[in-house]
Amino acid sequence: MASRRCFTMLRRARLASVFLRHFTTTPNTITHHSSSSLLLPPLLRVFDSAKMASCFRHYHDGRPRGPLWRGKKLIGKEALFVIQGLKRFKDDHDKLHKFIKNHVLRLLKLDLIAVLTELERQEEVSLALTVFKVMQKQDWYIPDKYLYKDLIIALARAKKMDEVMEMWESMKKENLYPDSQTYTEVIRGFLKYGSPADAMNVYEDMKNSPDPPEELPFRILLKGLLPHPLLRNKVKQDFEEIFPDSSIYDPPQEIFGVR
Repeated sequence: MASRRCFTMLRRARLASVFLRHFTTTPNTITHHSSSSLLLPPLLRVFDSAKMASCFRHYHDGRPRGPLWRGKKLIGKEALFVIQGLKRFKDDHDKLHKFIKNHVLRLLKLDLIAVLTELERQEEVSLALTVFKVMQKQDWYIPDKYLYKDLIIALARAKKMDEVMEMWESMKKENLYPDSQTYTEVIRGFLKYGSPADAMNVYEDMKNSPDPPEELPFRILLKGLLPHPLLRNKVKQDFEEIFPDSSIYDPPQEIFGVR
């Protein structure tokens, strides 16, 4: 019995030494042990293959390591609650006003800005405009052209041009000037809305802006004014004076007819 016990202990020690030797080898010796792994017992072959696989896991395997959209992680729970509540009561003016009084006004500055940004992203532009007006009444509010810019662009893309002009006038009262992207989106919005006269008013405002104009608003306006040759020729002359090195493509007059 004693000899059998000694033999068992010796066998266990030998197996443990083999296991440790194969489990602690460096990546440079993988090819050497892989050739001899067939001679190992089945259990050690499993450990040997697992060890080899672990050596190749230093790189990303292509599987997502977390949520693909992390936007909600950047928004607090109170802000998410407010967004859901605003969307729930947006068709009931009394409940919406009460919800704003009880919950929206309690938000901190960053949470309120997060609510505004998320509503713009979800194209809830009417609610975003309501939240922005709430922000303007806060003690911490400071006129910011980028807040105006994002809201005006969201309204223009939704073809809420009356609200766009409301924010446009409010922006002027706070001595803020739109940038080229804002002009572009508002001009495009008026052209899609079927109001080239309003697009020309924004264009005249752009020419009087202290910032130097860029080509993109001109090109958007030139394309949208193709059915209006008189207005287009005026914009074309200004474009050629401001950007003498740029060219404009003029389609044949037969496409729209001579007016």
